[in-house]
Amino acid sequence: MAIADFRSVMETNFFGVLRCIKSVLPLMRANCNGCIINISSVAGRIANTPLGAYSASKFALEAISEALAQEVKPFNIRVGIVEPGIIDKDMARNVKPGSNSIYPQVNRFGGLFVASLKTPTLASIVADKILEVADSGTWQLRHPVGPDALRFFNWRASMTDEEWIDRNAANNEDWYNAIENDFGLNARQT
Repeated sequence: MAIADFRSVMETNFFGVLRCIKSVLPLMRANCNGCIINISSVAGRIANTPLGAYSASKFALEAISEALAQEVKPFNIRVGIVEPGIIDKDMARNVKPGSNSIYPQVNRFGGLFVASLKTPTLASIVADKILEVADSGTWQLRHPVGPDALRFFNWRASMTDEEWIDRNAANNEDWYNAIENDFGLNARQT
């Protein structure tokens, strides 16, 4: 990716959110009440090729949300992070195999998205989770959404950093077999 593309992703997913927060926070502090819900992603805690730039922007959003939650709790302002897994939306459908990349992970991960979207998870569950967090009064910070979100988090947590890197740097056959064993998905694309 070009540096300009990395900047564009950060501008949207991180700095855009910061600008929104900065615009509403003074009134929330003055009222000693409020709720800020940021939409992150499973990719905000798990980095995979080809989503490096996207993950970086969501990792940054997770970090600033966690810091913000500490800062604004004394003002009775709640912060929540909604973390969707693979949700049926245009972005997810655009992650697909067929790339001429020198990195095999691009096509493999694209195959994972295609396989997952054969039984799509509707975007409305994210909206439902946002409403649930807003209405619940919860102080819980992170809220995974979708049938695969916790599975992805548990998958990553089951490995050391080095094992995670080895898993995703493995040859195609070993990687596809692991996805089939761990998720029951055939990510191989013909």
